[in-house]
Amino acid sequence: MSSTNEEEPTVSSGNSSIWQNNRVRRLILYAVVLLVVFLAGLVPMWLKSRTCASERDAAQGSLKISNLQNSLANATIDARRAEYEPARQAASDFFTNLGSELARGRDSVFNEGQRNALRSMFDTRDDTITLLARSDPAALDRLVDLYTRYRQAITTANR
Repeated sequence: MSSTNEEEPTVSSGNSSIWQNNRVRRLILYAVVLLVVFLAGLVPMWLKSRTCASERDAAQGSLKISNLQNSLANATIDARRAEYEPARQAASDFFTNLGSELARGRDSVFNEGQRNALRSMFDTRDDTITLLARSDPAALDRLVDLYTRYRQAITTANR
């Protein structure tokens, strides 16, 4: 009897190790299935998020360009109405914002051709703001010229 009793624990321990191997295999299988399901949900969401982020960045870039154009247009309209102080402030804001955007270099919303074309606009900055501060009607022609040059720089450099 002692020999059979000795064999039974060996067999039962062998069965428990097989059962444990099956248990471990099931756990690994469940973990793999869970990982696949998680990735099946994550990957499409990540791709959509990436696409939306690039669209958002493009829209923000267009908005910056439009805001610059609007501030210059506001300065031109205010000068036309002989409201020189708001025109001076809008022109000053335009040059400040344009300068900070150009200073960003490659991170700017403008491409290289646009940046080169827009840098020349700073040549008349001080004269234009001085004319507006003096309430000189000649500032209107300068602002119209700047507005035209800005629009040309934006449209021709995109092509």
